Amino acid sequence: MTERIPIASDHAGFELKEKLAAHLAALGYDVENLGTSSEASTDYPDYAHPLAREVSDGQARRGVLLCGTGLGMSYTANRYPHVRAAVAWTPEIAELARRHNDANVLVVPARFVSEESARQILETWLNTPFDGGRHERRVEKIERTEEAP
Repeated sequence: MTERIPIASDHAGFELKEKLAAHLAALGYDVENLGTSSEASTDYPDYAHPLAREVSDGQARRGVLLCGTGLGMSYTANRYPHVRAAVAWTPEIAELARRHNDANVLVVPARFVSEESARQILETWLNTPFDGGRHERRVEKIERTEEAP
């Protein structure tokens, strides 16, 4: 079965989102484009919430968000249980986000990366497994609901 990957952006990430969505499709993924549909000014939470909800509820295993810095999208997405949204501006950051943190939402800072860099970041994130082991214990602590020590 082909993995479905939702992707969304605000106006600042629109152009790069369209290119990454096409790249995901070319790689064989079933891409669900959650918007925005133009460069007209929008509010990033309107696009981060639906995508994060899909990942949180298990409707999608992974997702991709874009905005100018990546920060707004990550703040919004990380409010959802089981979502670990990581802003990655280099392939190395994307790799570590997967290996050490099991990041299931990639957030691309569209104003700070080239199209080529964004493709490398995306492919690295898609192809890097979670290392588990000592990192699994740490990831489990993210979901802790009781008071932390």
